[in-house]
Amino acid sequence: MSILAHIGDTPLVELARIGRGLPVPVLGKCEHLNPGGSIKDRIALAIVDDAERRGLLRAGGTLVEATAGNTGVGLALVAAVRGYKLVCVMPAKMSVDKRQALQALGAEVVVTDNAPPSDPRNFQNVARRLAEERGWFSTDQFANPANVAVHAATTAVEIQRQVGGPIGAFVAGAGTGGTLSGVGRVLKAADPRVRIVLADPVGSGLAHWVRTGELGADGSYELEGIGSSKVPANLHREVLDDAVTVGDAESFAMVQRLVREEGMLVGGSAGANVAAAVRVAARGNLCGPVVTVLCDAWDRYRSKPWMQNWPPAP
Repeated sequence: MSILAHIGDTPLVELARIGRGLPVPVLGKCEHLNPGGSIKDRIALAIVDDAERRGLLRAGGTLVEATAGNTGVGLALVAAVRGYKLVCVMPAKMSVDKRQALQALGAEVVVTDNAPPSDPRNFQNVARRLAEERGWFSTDQFANPANVAVHAATTAVEIQRQVGGPIGAFVAGAGTGGTLSGVGRVLKAADPRVRIVLADPVGSGLAHWVRTGELGADGSYELEGIGSSKVPANLHREVLDDAVTVGDAESFAMVQRLVREEGMLVGGSAGANVAAAVRVAARGNLCGPVVTVLCDAWDRYRSKPWMQNWPPAP
């Protein structure tokens, strides 16, 4: 049995101190405990499995992915076990820690400018062009339906089993949209009362899109791996009920609380998710707990100023 058999089936933990005094509990799905340190292990394996079943991958072939880092790490694990080469295209804003981790895992890393989706230098456009020019297999996490499908088949089912009763809300950020769309659709089908809520960085245009159908203004933010100025194909608006916007400072402060109050060694997007989940829980009128996702581990961000500048514990 390889390491890939241990992807998924992660713990669901009550954030008891952070959620103290709220009308319903806040529960965190510990995706940072996957072998590659993030929720993206799930989609990495699912996308490669699907491509192999359909005969799209040949032995010794090359995978190429546009990644904020975590999907790249997941794909690197799969590539190591299955014998593929891997090229990861990353925008410059992503942490040096992620680049170093990918290189240590044997991936080739291509760093692009922080360019908008319409620019040929955008990381997704560069990955697409490399796949076309060199005959590599594009794993394409942003549009590959295997992404949504694996969250419906595994993440959602695990959450239902672990909660063991009604779920009040599911809250998560969207990088590709696969987690929200896959989990949200299954939970809604089981109980229409559940609220599916996007946690979106201030500066991303997705929250406005959820509320109005039109993308909001594009701004800058430090959070990695969630938010966008373009709607990913795997983010399905009909599944979503609401959106909560969370700023960098609030997100990073929540990461510090998660580490120091809950013992959760997680990254910035987990902070955004939990901050949004706390707000949703505080509103009340829910039929059960608020479930959110602790997306990845803190070791991806140790070089970032927001983590290095944490004040000492009192």
